[in-house]
Amino acid sequence: MGNTGTTYGLFPSDIASAQALSLFSTNTSSTYYNPANLVLDRRSEVTGAIFHAEHELNTESPNPAYDGNILDTPSQQLMLGLKADLSGLMKSQHPIYLGFVAGVDRYGKEMLAFSSSAEGDNAQYFQYDRQPLFLAASIGTNVWRGIKFGAGVQVTLHNDAELFITNNLAGTTTYERVSVESSPQFRPIVGLTMNVGETFCHVENCWLDKLNTAISYRASADQQTSVSSNAIIPGTVTAPGIPIEVNNVIDSFQPAVTTAGFKYDFGAWRLGFTAEYQEWSRLGSKFRDDTIKDQAGLEFEDIFVPRVGLEVDLNDVFMLTSGVAWEKSPLKSDSSPDVNYIDADRLVLGVGVSANLKHVPMIAHPVTMSFGYQYQQLDERDFELSRTRRLGQPNETYGSVSTDGEVSVFSGSITMKF
Repeated sequence: MGNTGTTYGLFPSDIASAQALSLFSTNTSSTYYNPANLVLDRRSEVTGAIFHAEHELNTESPNPAYDGNILDTPSQQLMLGLKADLSGLMKSQHPIYLGFVAGVDRYGKEMLAFSSSAEGDNAQYFQYDRQPLFLAASIGTNVWRGIKFGAGVQVTLHNDAELFITNNLAGTTTYERVSVESSPQFRPIVGLTMNVGETFCHVENCWLDKLNTAISYRASADQQTSVSSNAIIPGTVTAPGIPIEVNNVIDSFQPAVTTAGFKYDFGAWRLGFTAEYQEWSRLGSKFRDDTIKDQAGLEFEDIFVPRVGLEVDLNDVFMLTSGVAWEKSPLKSDSSPDVNYIDADRLVLGVGVSANLKHVPMIAHPVTMSFGYQYQQLDERDFELSRTRRLGQPNETYGSVSTDGEVSVFSGSITMKF
């Protein structure tokens, strides 16, 4: 969980196209998806967006205790995007653009949401729920005729806490001391965009002028917390006390993602196709170092995600965006003792509309208002709920569930370009 940009999409255009056109986006979401596109639109811009995802994720089981909706809490974020022209800082006036995107959970009420547990008797969905603080910054520039390049980082946090306590056998503590330290971790992002006609054609009105290709790469990253504690019980346990280590608790994980695709401009409409490769397999080794989830024996596989998107100009003001994608579940395990993760393949459909308002009262620059809707249909899949037993006894299976569900995502934004 905690993977807004990959699970749903950042802005309405990304949500509406099922991220099929995100690789070619010229708005501030290109900061994350493909920073090379920051230079395609020479105007600076500021974007404010709101994001709301409703989950209806269900399990069916002969046991009524495990039958019903397991996640009805919405994901909600307030998003801010900025793009600025930095070419004035260069004597050569070479075009360089800076992009920045920030997202805060619960409409700005929670900046650093954290949740991680081994819920022994309950299934928990693998790819949905909380969305922690989202931060990304990138720059983009021209490289050569028709070729743009960009690079940036997404910021995540690793937290370390130390706790020292003295307590009696009744549990009363004294002389407590706690310290918490957070360190930023940077996830590299690179992207390359090429207009095929501008690069290879030497004649006017070449049909390849309408063809754009692009490739981007986002490295893997995660947010995690480690806790180190020592407990002293006078007369029973002397200094340095009982060491208790809770290490590398993974709160959210973003796989390494490689995306390549093309978009062709037919004039009044544009068609795009992208192929996305997500490297989830390394998450299994990370969970083996997670003190909470190491007993689950979780296995993951890399997945390939095809996406197709369409943009249609309805008139000089309104543009329609739509897209479809098929996403295979990266979770191979059908049983994960104590943690009990469940997940499923999903079909993603999106549609949206944007209005470019050139004359807005009291505003000197054009304003674009966008709305996006996305529907995710999850396939059925069977899982075994189980828990570990102590003293070397075999794991206990206590329930079989069949899972399915749907997710509805709504997003709106206002953008001003200047």
